[in-house]
Amino acid sequence: MKIARFVARGVEQYGIVDGERVQATRGLPWESLEKTGTEYALAEVKLLAPVQPPDVIAIGLNYKLHADESGMPYPAAPVIFLKATSAVVGPGDAIVLPEMAPSAVDYEAELAIVIGRSCRKVSAEAALDYVLGYTCGNDVSARDCQLKLDAQWARGKSFDTFCPLGPWIETDLDPDQAPIRLELNGETMQESNTSDLIFSCRTLVSYCSHMATLRPGTVIMTGTPSGVGMARTPPRYLQPSDHVSVTIEGIGTLSNYVRADE
Repeated sequence: MKIARFVARGVEQYGIVDGERVQATRGLPWESLEKTGTEYALAEVKLLAPVQPPDVIAIGLNYKLHADESGMPYPAAPVIFLKATSAVVGPGDAIVLPEMAPSAVDYEAELAIVIGRSCRKVSAEAALDYVLGYTCGNDVSARDCQLKLDAQWARGKSFDTFCPLGPWIETDLDPDQAPIRLELNGETMQESNTSDLIFSCRTLVSYCSHMATLRPGTVIMTGTPSGVGMARTPPRYLQPSDHVSVTIEGIGTLSNYVRADE
């Protein structure tokens, strides 16, 4: 099932996507969704980020080939950082190059886990029972802030618009075998499969739940494959008028454009 959050006729609501249409619902996805009987064509609604997360927990260096291209050893445990929830935007929204750090903004295609039930200290075996579903994410990163100017990653990962999510939540997905791709202006820059993850989704949910209570709607960004802009020769950072698309087979495509700060 595909669960979308959208605006239609000035009203923000959730709905269930069926082909090119969306059936409006009442309630919250982690409680219960009741169809209202109203339907819209997807083309006539504005899709929003499919969740307004209470927390965005992100994982660094979690694909083998990305660790290899970074010249880093595989981590012994998940590398955790946080992104500000104010960074979340939805499909079709702008990724804004921040005025204070516009020159080294990078893309990162990611599978994003959406928590469906509050959990604390769950086992890896039970972890996916607490997951509502999965969506596409882009862990946009100001590399100069992340790696050169600051002592930690918070600023470089948390500028406004640096966490696009969407287009919807897919509840029926094998997170361990999901092809993932990022295109920049139509050119494939990242292409991999979640089978290359160092730490699986169930491992990440369990590990993060031992750090903090995961509340419904919490998003866990699971890491990015190889092919990021900073690893290219020369580096390929985002520029105004670029278009970025993250596609995960079984979910869909999250597309955003890039503009300068105003």
